[in-house]
Amino acid sequence: QVQLVESGGGLVQPGGSLRLSCEASGSFVSIKTMGWYRQAPGQQRELVADVTSGGDIKFADSVKGRFTISRDNAKTTMYLQMNSLKPEDTAVYYCYANVWAKIDHLIRYWGQGTQVTVSS
Repeated sequence: QVQLVESGGGLVQPGGSLRLSCEASGSFVSIKTMGWYRQAPGQQRELVADVTSGGDIKFADSVKGRFTISRDNAKTTMYLQMNSLKPEDTAVYYCYANVWAKIDHLIRYWGQGTQVTVSS
């Protein structure tokens, strides 16, 4: 089983910054992809960004130029640096990881979610 622990959410004023972290632990062969979804009340879940073990990165159009994503050398911890935050960034942010439990067996795990609120 894999556990994903998120941290870094909170309340920030428009134009401010936050950094979210997601740490994976447990038993697995490797992590193929880690990323972030977010969901605001009344909105559909949106893929914010993700990064593969090979370093390929993608962003939602709504956050391009403002957010960055990275993984540590062990590729078990992921960071989402959020700059120039806007009220529309307010949401619960969920970390996910696509994990190779064994060869040819890919499983998705989710973090518990962390609230990001952008308000003056």
